[in-house]
Formats: sequence, C-alpha cells, structure tokens
Amino acid sequence: MEFIANEGKNVEIQVGDKIYLRHAIKTDFITTKDDYIDVIYKYVSNIYKAGDIISISEKIISICQNRIIRRDEIKIGFWAKVLSKFASHPKTGVGVGEPIKMQYAINMVGLGKVIFASLVSFFTKLFGRKGAFYEIVGMEVSGLDGFYDHVWEEYRDIGIPLPYNPLGVCNEIKNKLGISCMIVDSNDLGQVILGKSNDIKLEDETLKEIIRDNPAGQGKQKTPIILIRLKENEV
Repeated sequence: MEFIANEGKNVEIQVGDKIYLRHAIKTDFITTKDDYIDVIYKYVSNIYKAGDIISISEKIISICQNRIIRRDEIKIGFWAKVLSKFASHPKTGVGVGEPIKMQYAINMVGLGKVIFASLVSFFTKLFGRKGAFYEIVGMEVSGLDGFYDHVWEEYRDIGIPLPYNPLGVCNEIKNKLGISCMIVDSNDLGQVILGKSNDIKLEDETLKEIIRDNPAGQGKQKTPIILIRLKENEV
C-alpha cells in the first residue's frame, strides 16, 4: 500500500534505531450516530497487517460514546469570568482562557482547586514554566475539546470530554477486530497515551515518540486514525 502523510508531515519517523511508517487514514466526519467498532472496521481492516498499530484520536471515540456537553448546559459564573481573563490562549484551540472552559474546570474539580492552580500557574510563568494549571487540575480538564469553531463549526456549541474507559475500548477493538490500537490525546504541543490494547509491548514513551509530530494534524484533515507500521527492512 502507499503510505500518505498530511501536509507538512512525513510518512517516516525514526525512533531510536527503528524507522516507522505512518499512514493518515481519511474518514467521514464522525458523529454521535457512528459506532467506533464500525468506523475502525470500515477504514482500517482492509489495510491492516499483523504487527501494525493504529493511533486513534480520543475525540472520535468520545463522540461515538456520545460524551457531549452542550453549551447551554454550563452556567458561567463570576469566578469563571474573572479567572479566564488571566489564562493563556493556546494556539491549539481554546483553553481555560474561554469562560465556559474555566467554568467546566470549576465544575469538575472545585473552585478552590482552580484558584490554587491559577495562582501556581501565575507564579511559575514568571520563571518561564508553563502548564502548571493543567498539571494541578488534571486530564479531565485539560482533555476537554470543543466549544471552538475556528476549525469545525459543528464544535462551536459542544464540549467533548475525554472518552470513557479508553483501555477497555482498545481491548474491545482488539478482541472484536484483531486490530492493535491506542487512543491518544495529541496536538502540535504534545501527546498523551490514554489507553492501548494489552498486546502492545512498546512503552508509552516510545509510542509518543512515534507520533511526536502529531501526524493526524490540527486542522480539517479528517484523519483521526493513523496506521503505524515498522519499516520492513527494520524488522
């Protein structure tokens, strides 16, 4: 098969002494009407070979699980409006600099923890260290997608939390389809392995290195699934 990379990305990447090929799999726009087993079967089963790993965007799993929060379900309070004014605005999308996402953080972990995280973040930024806020409030807050229409208008009024039981989802895909997979929260700033099927022996740090350039892309590529294969002459 011909491996295809998104614009600005490479098919090949070297990790240690091995070279991996990454193929960006284009899909339809995934909605809550889709089932992730059907999606993986449709787009992956005909090109998958034993030994391959697929990397799946956490967003499409959450959407298939109907893990959706609607804008009108979140009432933005005083503290969310105030604290959001002091938050940074990442290039990868809207973070807690948007009042609705700050309110989500407050709802998830409590006002006290959010205020503490905001204070720590303020002081650590003075010394050039970023990311302290999300380290304190945790992945459920940092992993929220959506409430952002600069790429997809469909995401303007919905938030998309992290998927439920990503490890279980990966093992379900492996058991039903025979496809080794991992679910990732990845962008141009970093990667997190949320879950991987039990048969995958590579360490999480190695898996993150394989997708360190975010081969799925950050825009309208519609390539939420990346097929990873060890280059043949490296086997």
